[in-house]
Parts: sequence; structure tokens; C-alpha cells
Amino acid sequence: MGKYEIIIWWSKEDNCYLADVPELPGCMADGENLREVVEAVEESIKLWIEVNTQRGIAIPEPKGRLLYA
Repeated sequence: MGKYEIIIWWSKEDNCYLADVPELPGCMADGENLREVVEAVEESIKLWIEVNTQRGIAIPEPKGRLLYA
């Protein structure tokens, strides 16, 4: 698993932390605390890569920090 940028923020509306991986479309997670959201998003990245590899979809190389983040 590469080192993809992960953006984490508190969502007052959802009453939890949310995480997004901009380089992997649709790869997101949530958690009640920071530890939980980090663990969840790491698992989401792993599953995103596994599923898309099986589908024959190219997995992007991590770019690091993105300019728009």
C-alpha cells in the first residue's frame, strides 16, 4: 500500500471524523475518534486497491500532498 494523502476533518453534521483519499476516487471512511478514523481509512485504502486490481483498473502511484488540499 502506497502513502496516499489522507484528509481528515470533524463533521459536526455527522458527529464523527471523516477521512477522504483524494487520489483514490470514492475511498473514504469515518470514525468516532482519530485513531478509529485512521484505522478505518487504512483498511479502506487496502480494500480499494484490492478491488480495483481485481477489476483490472490501474492503481495510481501516490503523489503525496496535493496542491488543492
